[in-house]
Amino acid sequence: MTSYGAIAKYLGTARSARMVGWAMNKSLAKDIPAHRVVNRIRLLSVKHHFDGSNLMKQLLENEGHEFEGDLLLNFNEVFWIPTDA
Repeated sequence: MTSYGAIAKYLGTARSARMVGWAMNKSLAKDIPAHRVVNRIRLLSVKHHFDGSNLMKQLLENEGHEFEGDLLLNFNEVFWIPTDA
Protein backbone atom coordinates (compact mmCIF):
# COMPACT_ATOMS: atom_id res chain seq x y z
CA MET A 1 0.00 0.00 0.00
CA THR A 2 1.41 3.37 -0.98
CA SER A 3 0.38 6.85 -2.07
CA TYR A 4 0.52 8.73 -5.36
CA GLY A 5 2.89 11.21 -3.72
CA ALA A 6 5.31 8.49 -2.61
CA ILE A 7 5.49 7.17 -6.17
CA ALA A 8 5.95 10.69 -7.56
CA LYS A 9 8.74 11.39 -5.07
CA TYR A 10 10.47 8.14 -6.03
CA LEU A 11 10.31 9.18 -9.69
CA GLY A 12 11.93 12.52 -8.84
CA THR A 13 8.78 14.58 -9.36
CA ALA A 14 7.53 15.02 -5.82
CA ARG A 15 4.86 17.54 -6.77
CA SER A 16 3.35 15.37 -9.50
CA ALA A 17 1.16 12.98 -7.52
CA ARG A 18 -1.82 13.77 -9.72
CA MET A 19 0.18 12.84 -12.82
CA VAL A 20 0.98 9.47 -11.26
CA GLY A 21 -2.74 8.88 -10.87
CA TRP A 22 -3.42 9.88 -14.47
CA ALA A 23 -0.64 7.60 -15.73
CA MET A 24 -1.95 4.65 -13.74
CA ASN A 25 -5.46 5.28 -15.02
CA LYS A 26 -4.30 5.40 -18.65
CA SER A 27 -2.00 2.39 -18.37
CA LEU A 28 -2.84 -0.47 -20.68
CA ALA A 29 -1.20 -2.96 -18.31
CA LYS A 30 -3.89 -4.83 -16.43
CA ASP A 31 -1.54 -6.31 -13.82
CA ILE A 32 -0.77 -3.02 -12.04
CA PRO A 33 -2.18 -3.25 -8.48
CA ALA A 34 -3.67 0.26 -8.70
CA HIS A 35 -6.14 -0.53 -5.92
CA ARG A 36 -3.19 -0.40 -3.50
CA VAL A 37 -2.51 3.29 -4.14
CA VAL A 38 -4.45 5.90 -2.16
CA ASN A 39 -4.17 9.64 -1.71
CA ARG A 40 -2.10 11.35 0.98
CA ILE A 41 -4.94 11.45 3.49
CA ARG A 42 -5.70 7.72 3.09
CA LEU A 43 -8.90 8.14 1.08
CA LEU A 44 -10.05 5.97 -1.80
CA SER A 45 -10.15 8.99 -4.06
CA VAL A 46 -10.15 7.13 -7.39
CA LYS A 47 -12.59 4.34 -6.68
CA HIS A 48 -14.75 5.57 -9.58
CA HIS A 49 -12.04 4.28 -11.96
CA PHE A 50 -12.77 0.69 -10.93
CA ASP A 51 -15.68 -1.36 -12.24
CA GLY A 52 -18.46 -0.93 -9.71
CA SER A 53 -18.42 1.77 -7.08
CA ASN A 54 -17.02 -0.43 -4.31
CA LEU A 55 -14.55 -2.69 -6.18
CA MET A 56 -11.43 -0.87 -4.96
CA LYS A 57 -12.61 -1.06 -1.36
CA GLN A 58 -13.67 -4.70 -1.73
CA LEU A 59 -10.27 -5.68 -3.12
CA LEU A 60 -8.52 -4.00 -0.19
CA GLU A 61 -10.91 -5.49 2.36
CA ASN A 62 -10.21 -8.92 0.86
CA GLU A 63 -6.53 -8.25 1.58
CA GLY A 64 -7.37 -7.52 5.24
CA HIS A 65 -7.51 -3.72 5.24
CA GLU A 66 -10.05 -1.90 7.39
CA PHE A 67 -12.02 1.24 6.63
CA GLU A 68 -14.16 3.90 8.19
CA GLY A 69 -16.24 4.99 5.22
CA ASP A 70 -13.65 5.45 2.46
CA LEU A 71 -10.81 6.17 4.92
CA LEU A 72 -8.16 3.44 5.16
CA LEU A 73 -7.49 2.84 8.86
CA ASN A 74 -4.29 0.76 8.88
CA PHE A 75 -2.38 2.82 6.30
CA ASN A 76 0.56 3.65 8.59
CA GLU A 77 1.05 -0.04 9.37
CA VAL A 78 1.18 -1.13 5.71
CA PHE A 79 2.60 1.98 3.99
CA TRP A 80 5.31 1.09 1.46
CA ILE A 81 7.93 3.64 0.45
CA PRO A 82 9.18 2.79 -3.07
CA THR A 83 12.78 3.65 -2.15
CA ASP A 84 12.69 0.79 0.39
CA ALA A 85 12.41 -1.81 -2.40
